[in-house]
Amino acid sequence: MKNISYLVCVFLLIFGMEVRAEEPDYLELSWKEVARKMPDEWYGSVDAAKVAENVILYQKDVGGWPKNLAMHQALSRRAKSLIKASAKDYGATIDNEATTLEMRFLARVYALQGGEELRRSFIKGLDYLLEAQYDNGGWPQFYPVRNQKHYSVHITYNDNAMVNVMNLLKDVYEGKEFAALQLPSNYMEQARASFDKGVEAILATQIVVNGEPTVWCAQHHRETMLPLQARAYELPSFSGSESAGITLLLMDIDKPSDKVIAAVEAAVSWFETNKIEGFRVDWFMDENGEMDRKLVADPDSGPLWARFYDLDNGKPFFCDRDGVKKWSMEEISQERRGGYAWYTEQGAKVLKRYPKWKKTL
Repeated sequence: MKNISYLVCVFLLIFGMEVRAEEPDYLELSWKEVARKMPDEWYGSVDAAKVAENVILYQKDVGGWPKNLAMHQALSRRAKSLIKASAKDYGATIDNEATTLEMRFLARVYALQGGEELRRSFIKGLDYLLEAQYDNGGWPQFYPVRNQKHYSVHITYNDNAMVNVMNLLKDVYEGKEFAALQLPSNYMEQARASFDKGVEAILATQIVVNGEPTVWCAQHHRETMLPLQARAYELPSFSGSESAGITLLLMDIDKPSDKVIAAVEAAVSWFETNKIEGFRVDWFMDENGEMDRKLVADPDSGPLWARFYDLDNGKPFFCDRDGVKKWSMEEISQERRGGYAWYTEQGAKVLKRYPKWKKTL
């Protein structure tokens, strides 16, 4: 009996060591998954508190956060020193969900654990978003501006950058999502005013063709409000991707003005007119072992929209890094076909939401 007990103890000891040696599940996920998709109770855990410390450390002195960093991964003392030393550097942005993602994460942890440092960091981020907004209501991709000649200085809808900011501001002034933070009332008022200015920018940048409003480009000039090029393969266009997020944002406005209603109606009409039916996008491995994409006929597939539509003829177009327009995805290089999202299904959300939205008017 003693031998059996001894063996059980040894087994449990070894097994326990193996379990402890394994990395927690959250370390195997992306930062976006950790920030948004962990079980609710996890945000009240010791692990979440440790991640929150990292997030606060990564925050720039100006109040925003850099992008594309795995903020949930453990940091060495040297890494922490380097991050602290870079706090005054450029790099704060709203691109790729940066800043809004970190703020929402901190709010979730604070709601379960408290901690004045988390609250201060959130408010510092909110101050950053309010300060970064242009007088015309738009937001640049990076703030402070790094290079006056770079496209990031202009109004950025790309990858839902401005929409993410406005959705957060809406949650702030509505008071429910961030209730635990007990933000001062002046922040509610500022968030509402900032959101309303953002709506003005959206209405001012909606592309008008022959007197008829349509949708938006992924970037618009910060002064003229006209469609603008970003990277070499991101030419001025009607955006089949970013325009969906903008339209859904407008649909979320309570008691919309006549101008907002007209903007939504025009955008929905554009999405209906420009949907691509009977095709899907498939991944495949080419003869060189590289992942590639192609458009495949499929009568059962849901609608698609191209990422870019030509401003003159309204046709979908595609580009390599040389910036030369091509009229099919097959005409560009494998590197760009496999490395960029040329088609989107986001417009389907707009068309699905539209009848319900219409009934609320």
